[in-house]
Amino acid sequence: MIKKADKNQIRKNRHRRTRKNIYGTAERPRLNVYRSTNHIYAQVIDDTCGHTLAAASTVEAEIKAKLEGCDKKAAAKIVGLEAGKRALDKGIKAVVFDRGGYLYTGRVAQVAEGAREAGLEF
Repeated sequence: MIKKADKNQIRKNRHRRTRKNIYGTAERPRLNVYRSTNHIYAQVIDDTCGHTLAAASTVEAEIKAKLEGCDKKAAAKIVGLEAGKRALDKGIKAVVFDRGGYLYTGRVAQVAEGAREAGLEF
């Protein structure tokens, strides 16, 4: 019997492998991306103390108001912009990008592009 591969488990394994090398510090925290079917989430995380410094997602009311008539890619870029602005407000200028095991294309790339437009360096 042929079993179909669980794509999310493969992604989790890929993320676990890459997280061995990607680590956020207080000076250069980690910009993490999580992509669900309908929403996208971005967090700026300091791994030394395990705190989320800034976050943005499409489920927030103020971001949801900006998403009228947008497709998922445009929504991802708006989330990246907002996460970048919130990180800059906290004094964070440089981050390490953690794509969460996803391929760097589509919505994940749009989050990164939006964060770069906001002024984050990575």
